[in-house]
Amino acid sequence: MGILVSCTKFLDVVPDNIATIENAFTLKTSAEKYLFTCYSYMPDNGYMDTNTGFNAADEVWYPDPTHDIDQTYLNIAKGQQNAANPLGNWWSGKNQGHALFDALRDCNIFLDNIGKVTDLQPYDRDRWTAEVTFLKAYYHFLLLQRYGPIPLIKTNLPISATPAEVKVYREPVDSVVNYIVQLLDKAYTSENLPDRIVGNEGQELGRITKSIVLAFKAKVLVTAASPLFNGNPDYANFVDRRGVHLFNPVYSADKWQKAADACKEAIDFCSTYGAYSLSYFAGNTGYILNDTIRKQLDIRTSTTNKINNPEVIWANTNSMANTIQRYAMVKLNSAAVSTSGPKQIIGPTLKMAEMFYTKNGVPINEDKTWDYINRYALKVSTKPYQYFIKTGETTAQLHFDREPRFYADLGFDRGVWFGNWINNYSTANPTSLYYIMTRKGEFAAMQDVSNYCITGYYAKKLVNIETSCASDGNITSYTVTYPWPEMRMADLYLMYSEALNELNGPSDEAYKWIDLVRARAGIPSVEFAWTNFATDPTKYKTQSGFRDIIHHERAIEFMFEGQRYWDLKRWKTAHIELNNPIKGWDITQASAQGFYSPVLLFNQTFAMRDYFCPIETLELQINNNLVQNPGW
Repeated sequence: MGILVSCTKFLDVVPDNIATIENAFTLKTSAEKYLFTCYSYMPDNGYMDTNTGFNAADEVWYPDPTHDIDQTYLNIAKGQQNAANPLGNWWSGKNQGHALFDALRDCNIFLDNIGKVTDLQPYDRDRWTAEVTFLKAYYHFLLLQRYGPIPLIKTNLPISATPAEVKVYREPVDSVVNYIVQLLDKAYTSENLPDRIVGNEGQELGRITKSIVLAFKAKVLVTAASPLFNGNPDYANFVDRRGVHLFNPVYSADKWQKAADACKEAIDFCSTYGAYSLSYFAGNTGYILNDTIRKQLDIRTSTTNKINNPEVIWANTNSMANTIQRYAMVKLNSAAVSTSGPKQIIGPTLKMAEMFYTKNGVPINEDKTWDYINRYALKVSTKPYQYFIKTGETTAQLHFDREPRFYADLGFDRGVWFGNWINNYSTANPTSLYYIMTRKGEFAAMQDVSNYCITGYYAKKLVNIETSCASDGNITSYTVTYPWPEMRMADLYLMYSEALNELNGPSDEAYKWIDLVRARAGIPSVEFAWTNFATDPTKYKTQSGFRDIIHHERAIEFMFEGQRYWDLKRWKTAHIELNNPIKGWDITQASAQGFYSPVLLFNQTFAMRDYFCPIETLELQINNNLVQNPGW
């Protein structure tokens, strides 16, 4: 149900099916079902239609009119959010939004009643209580991300509550953050919450652990310390009907100190007790490997490895990456593709292709050795590039001499796509490498109203290396469907670098953690890269310069994981980054010269009011103690 559905039954009121609730907590088996009900509200981020950040920013684009996808979050990217019927309504549970106040109500019911289960061992009771306490914090945070100040649902109100009692107020942002942290600290103190799921991943992967609690606490505090929430003058006059200020307009360096401390605590714990680390490809005897391809697989498998992945701290098994792989997969041969073949619809934008570094580890417009002005000019690939681009073929200069993540994460015309298709550089066929051919009339080109990519790029990163296509082009194996990576060690490392820089500026310790991520990506350290290749060799030595480097690193490392949208918001740079044209290549052309002409797909706009979602107008009419977010 929504936050307010009548005059007497609102978001935090215990439902009147008391007998049903009591029955749910009589036996362990029924209580366990209620536990998983509490989990069931988690976002389905492994599916592009329901991952807010995936479609709502500028990372990917689709044909217009769209086919085979839900447009809800894409319409947010197109500036069509509204208060009458909000898109992605997580307040009321509409338009691809989960009813998070229902989730909080169910969490409270569970915590209020779990002590009644007579056949439940103390170990399970303690562990389950910690899990739901975490989920309660998590759902509050999801609301905070979207709406800013929110009501705190600490307890459920009884059915006897008066109309005045159920007309709740939004609480100040700092109070919301403090409450979330209190819940996380309480969950962490559980003696029976495991450090990590070990030995029973098939049954328990995705359940909350101490590693997840600490990693998520770091994320909460980094978010709270960021410019959107920390001393934001744009909301200095945002007050509720009591006159309570909902944002503190005064910047606090202490918030960054707390964030840095939480990041370091999470890193130390996850590394020591959780045994987490950056992931490197474990190898596969079915494919021929060399150093170039192995480095790409180090990068690709960091997010898509399913079992025993040392990098993914929080694997969301409620959201398995199945359909998203098919929609990202490109057609690599001329075989007829049936309904089980690649959809190749997800289209990374030209802006994202330009986001990746050069092979020297600096942005393409800052590398003094790289020809940025002529990046759209044509160039013929030669043998030294054979594991990146098909030898003898013509493509854009933009595709040459880029960092390994460019080739690992992106598919592009005439580029190598290693793995996935039968006999693609396998031990059975060692001379064959598959290449993307996407110009008019070719394998991957637009041939119908759907099943084509509008930008000319493909999200290779999302496809598990073991997801396979047969010789007829049909996808034959989804056994490698992977749980969506909610948090990775790379995230902790980059958040820690960010927090240290915001607190005291650049330092050896701040460089250390970002350089670990860069090393796995196959590029030099920040100091070496900027000193030797950048037009501004001292950029990394200033707080603002290093901040820009960290932001850029996060944009690359977490591309297509749905994080950029939230990062741009918390940094208060969304109104800059999301106010630019969305472009791709001219996919209607058969010649290289015609194809490699950037075309405008959409003029994107992001207003200042878009930093927070609107509360549905109906909710405000029912509860006049709620105030709307500014601008709506």
